[in-house]
Amino acid sequence: MTTSAFRRGFTHVKCRGEFYPRTENKVRRLQVPDDKVSWDAAFPDYRPTNFTSEHVLKGPVWADKDDLTTGNYKWNCLDNNVDRRSHLGEYNLDSQGRPLNPRGRTGISGRGCLGRWGPNHAADPVVTRWSIDPSTGKILQAKGQPVLQFVSILRGDCNEWALPGGMVDPGESFSTTLLREFVEEAMDMSTSAEKEKVKEFFATGGTEIYRGYVDDPRNTDNSWMETVVVNYHDRDGTYFKNIKLKSGDDAIGVQWKNLTDDLKLYASHSFFLKKVKELHLNGN
Repeated sequence: MTTSAFRRGFTHVKCRGEFYPRTENKVRRLQVPDDKVSWDAAFPDYRPTNFTSEHVLKGPVWADKDDLTTGNYKWNCLDNNVDRRSHLGEYNLDSQGRPLNPRGRTGISGRGCLGRWGPNHAADPVVTRWSIDPSTGKILQAKGQPVLQFVSILRGDCNEWALPGGMVDPGESFSTTLLREFVEEAMDMSTSAEKEKVKEFFATGGTEIYRGYVDDPRNTDNSWMETVVVNYHDRDGTYFKNIKLKSGDDAIGVQWKNLTDDLKLYASHSFFLKKVKELHLNGN
């Protein structure tokens, strides 16, 4: 099977920076030109840096073994409770039997700081509401369009604004992850009544915005991020009217942000929000 089926979609950029994140600029990626990203493109001098963080190599419960011969992993399928399937379809293996990034070369092999070989599954909730003018009670307008707001967290690891979200635990459904991560990262120290209100809000159902590969700076040739993004819209503002947001878990800040075209967020989050804006401004 060739990788040509995986060339559809965007070319990853954020996982081809000069240095691997969280390494204090000590681990350098081999630079990969745009025309050499695809595995189908000849690149005879491609010798990527091999890097897996010490933290991952210590073998925390959420990480695979580094020695594939002792792991007995089942690629492209549900491996006990660990989902090793990709949203993009079947992925190939490299000459060492390691999963091969379906979006192409990144300049680094190994797992970096990701726990799983192959896809590392996450879920990202996008909680939105209309921005209301407190003096009139009407929806604010900008350039002739209503203004959307979304809940954004400030990540502690890179000091970038992002959507709340996180990794899907083994055996956990995406819907469970979406609620759990929102509560953990955006509602720390909230009352039980507030958390029940949000649980009720999530239970009303959301709209899936995206399911697939994430252009994440942590990606490597053998480990990469994938996510499911779901939008939960508080249409009349009743659910979050009296709920105060407070950052928790890995977040060091949280706030409602206006959804504007010039937003710069972590990984592919700006792309997800563009799709959310299109959904609501098209009247859905």
